[in-house]
Amino acid sequence: MRVLAAMSGGVDSAVAAARAVEAGHEVVGVHLALSTAPGTLRTGSRGCCSKEDAGDARRAADMLGIPFYVWDFADQFKEDVIDDFVAAYAAGETPNPCLRCNEKIKFAALADRAIALGFDAVVTGHYAQLDDGVLRRAVDADKDQSYVLGVLTAEQLSRAMFPVGDTPKPQIRAEAAERGLAVANKPDSHDICFIPSGDTRAFLGAKIGIRPGKVVDADTGAELADHEGVHGFTIGQRKGLGVEGPAADGRPRYVTAIEPDTGTVKVGSAERLQVWTIRADRPIWTSGSAPAGPVECTVQVRAHGGLAEAIVEEVDGGLDIRLREPLTGVARGQAVVLYRRDAAGDIVLGSGTIAGTAGSESR
Repeated sequence: MRVLAAMSGGVDSAVAAARAVEAGHEVVGVHLALSTAPGTLRTGSRGCCSKEDAGDARRAADMLGIPFYVWDFADQFKEDVIDDFVAAYAAGETPNPCLRCNEKIKFAALADRAIALGFDAVVTGHYAQLDDGVLRRAVDADKDQSYVLGVLTAEQLSRAMFPVGDTPKPQIRAEAAERGLAVANKPDSHDICFIPSGDTRAFLGAKIGIRPGKVVDADTGAELADHEGVHGFTIGQRKGLGVEGPAADGRPRYVTAIEPDTGTVKVGSAERLQVWTIRADRPIWTSGSAPAGPVECTVQVRAHGGLAEAIVEEVDGGLDIRLREPLTGVARGQAVVLYRRDAAGDIVLGSGTIAGTAGSESR
């Protein structure tokens, strides 16, 4: 096959490209320029898409003896990922930009261009497995990225390849070193790639500005503090609330609700964070169609953690999810990804975008 290898400049995508070459595919490497100011997007292990990363990707391609190009997707990345991220926080939601980048950039815009140019598939260094179109968790549970790939459609998965998903990360680094790839020991990137400082609140504040509101007690309605915008808070947050000390009973306070229309941030006890039902919009089924009737599965609401057994059913164009055990820290805007286990491991059934939750009163 003629495949396009998306090369970020890291070790995973370099080994993925190398394995594609070794498998006999005709491979072309491409680095995505996602920033209008590429020199600003890496600080040590933070960020990505810098000039340094583009150079590392090019050197890896040279070592593999494959053609290499840099494609500018900065405008589309800003619109579909950064602007979406900012708008979601302004609306009191908690989005996952990596998930949106996979959905809108790597497996939509990039894949569309690749197919138009005659390529059969896009190769990436994601830690996940594809088995005859079935998306599964990676062998390395600590590095598994199937959650952020749960938004991909059956068509998108049909033109994707994840060559490193069957191997633990330490072995990938060892393989890179054996192949003479200079990125073998390059640090993994962390946090949000377009916020290399790691200060999400400051980034959002600069984009959204000051939108004052109140922090109030969820039980009594008492005003506890002023704030400069709901974008500075997420459900389950404990620190940085601007509130002096714990509650009257000595227990810590957490963000339990965010009301963007009024600028109200409610704080309360950990018990108020418990969620038993979830409503999700934009259901995506990796098989291409919804299962008939309710399905027993495991749901995951964060990239790492937040798992529970549940009964899920598609109703009125959305997902109704009834949890077998409560989850905490579940926020609107997050993805809920559905898994089913078989003899070979966990299969990704699909996903939805969380639109609402309810606690024990809904049971």
